[in-house]
Amino acid sequence: MPVPTSVESLLSSQNIRYGLTATPMDADDQLIWHDQHLRSVGAAKSILLQDEIGRVQVVIAANTLLDVGTVNRQLNRELKAASAEELKQFCDANQFQSVPALPQVAGLLTLVDQALLDRNELLLDSGDDEQLIHVQSADFQQMLKDAIVSEIATPLAPLEADNSQADDIADINNAIQSFTQLRIQQRLEETLELPPLSDTAQRIIKLRVDPNADISDLAQIVETDPSLAAQVVSWAASPYYSAPGKIKSIHDAIVRVLGFDMVLNLALGLALGKTISLPKDSPNGELAYWQQSVYMAATIEGLVTAIPRDYRPSFGMAYLTGLLHNFGMLIMAEVFPPHYQQYCRLSEANPHTVPQAIERHILGVTRDQIASKLMELWSMPEEVVVGIRHQQNPNIQGEHAIYAKLIYVAKGLLRQQGIGSGPKIAIPAALFDELHLKRDKAEATVANIIESTDELEHIASALSPG
Repeated sequence: MPVPTSVESLLSSQNIRYGLTATPMDADDQLIWHDQHLRSVGAAKSILLQDEIGRVQVVIAANTLLDVGTVNRQLNRELKAASAEELKQFCDANQFQSVPALPQVAGLLTLVDQALLDRNELLLDSGDDEQLIHVQSADFQQMLKDAIVSEIATPLAPLEADNSQADDIADINNAIQSFTQLRIQQRLEETLELPPLSDTAQRIIKLRVDPNADISDLAQIVETDPSLAAQVVSWAASPYYSAPGKIKSIHDAIVRVLGFDMVLNLALGLALGKTISLPKDSPNGELAYWQQSVYMAATIEGLVTAIPRDYRPSFGMAYLTGLLHNFGMLIMAEVFPPHYQQYCRLSEANPHTVPQAIERHILGVTRDQIASKLMELWSMPEEVVVGIRHQQNPNIQGEHAIYAKLIYVAKGLLRQQGIGSGPKIAIPAALFDELHLKRDKAEATVANIIESTDELEHIASALSPG
């Protein structure tokens, strides 16, 4: 397939010599995901920023992180990333699949990262997923006569490096010392100045570790919290579970529809979620907190069901880990509000990387490090602590590693279908093998989730205080 007509015209008008490099196929004879291909070869990619003045194009390497603040300081503007809808309109109008990494595409003011000029040759996003443009550095620089060249990006590799062995407490304290005037105290809860756990949350945590707990104990706790009770009943009555008849009580919701473990974990997730205020700001394209929680819990529910019984992890622990996988986002927004806003803007402008890399760039610590330490201090199950802490590491080994791997797979599958933020990349076949999970069954699980979008959105809206 040739490059888009407008790209070909732009190259020809400037007498640029170029070649085309085909996108390779994977083991299943499918094109490698575009995000993954750009990243793996360090190709140049374009990002659209805009404000009330108009649009600006930025060209960086796909293995770097764009610093929007630096761009705004240089141009004295208040640019932010174009929304997914605006980006789609731009690409559709120009017959692109993605924004080509060619300066002045569509006549836009362009900024180019200085590091690209240090290369002898470059691969550029062509605007077509099936191929990249190959040019020599001299030809690329010939296209920059009206562009602004500046240092506007940071390498991603150090930010995404495995930090499984990091001293989380030290990282958290360093972040607080760097960005606040708080005195470092002995306990993490005090250091972060978070509100204390609610009485309901404390009672549910105690119930979770009580081997003699039964349905009546759980129902009694839930019934004493009217908001929690209403949400549990709403969940059980949702079309997603297709329960016959009307849900008449919490006891009915537990026995007839959801089961003891699911209600226990759902109630705990809801109680913890109410401990901290939901962020008022969130990046374009990133699902709201409860949407992320619901989609992840439902996906992991399906994945665990698809694993043969002899290899399944604890259903309840897997579900709870999925429900709480993004709890760190609430903590980030609560503890570091100005830096959470900065995170939002950088996340919008860097959809080719994961949130944790951006957080490490801004704060030196990630949401997963903070959340897992708090879960540990709150006496949450070790399965949940490990799952949350290592959810970005598909190579994690050891006890309870399966919970982290399930989150990694679930997030990857959802991203491949356009649900959630972050790059679309292939999930290693070895990871499916480790989980004793067939890829086709895992993909079928996500297909069912997509078919149930309306029902899941209803559940999320019922859970969200807003």
